[in-house]
Amino acid sequence: MANLAKLVVLISGQGTNLQAILEACAEERLSAEVVAVISNKAGVKGLERAQNFSVPTVVKTKSTAQSRAQYDQELADLVASYQPDWIVLAGWMHVLSNDFLSRFPQRVINLHPALPGFFPGINAIERAFNAFAEGEIQQTGVMVHLVPDEGVDSGPVLEQMIVPINKSDTLATLTARVHEAEHELLVAVLKKITTFEPSL
Repeated sequence: MANLAKLVVLISGQGTNLQAILEACAEERLSAEVVAVISNKAGVKGLERAQNFSVPTVVKTKSTAQSRAQYDQELADLVASYQPDWIVLAGWMHVLSNDFLSRFPQRVINLHPALPGFFPGINAIERAFNAFAEGEIQQTGVMVHLVPDEGVDSGPVLEQMIVPINKSDTLATLTARVHEAEHELLVAVLKKITTFEPSL
């Protein structure tokens, strides 16, 4: 088999995007393997998903005594121990500082359920749904981007996908379609960046 890119996936919750990655790896749609899943919260569903695929899991919570810099340095040491080619933020709800990001330049990617420049941060789908109701937008989407610095959902965009908003949508139906688009786009981007091609 060809060389497999090593992925470390950081999660904070349900892990549905992690599930999409794990299935794509298992079905050999991705030339990659998830070598570790790290959560900053204990007891979340995403950890169970990883364990179902026999992927090592680590819970790395931030203590109140720790500074952000201390936590991020320890997290970087932990991630580096797995020698990943890529770090994937899949529902990771801690904004990483340069104490982490400087260790992995151009190797951290994030998935965000909105189009570039729209609704950075939390509750992006709900905010898009409300903006549509106010007549401010006609569509939303998802994007995968590099995380070069501490900016929130603002790094260079690798790929994006539009998700139309319908007048008949509820927040639940829109959320479901956005999640479907997330799973598809994230796997497509990983497929592109983990394909080792011989240099000419």
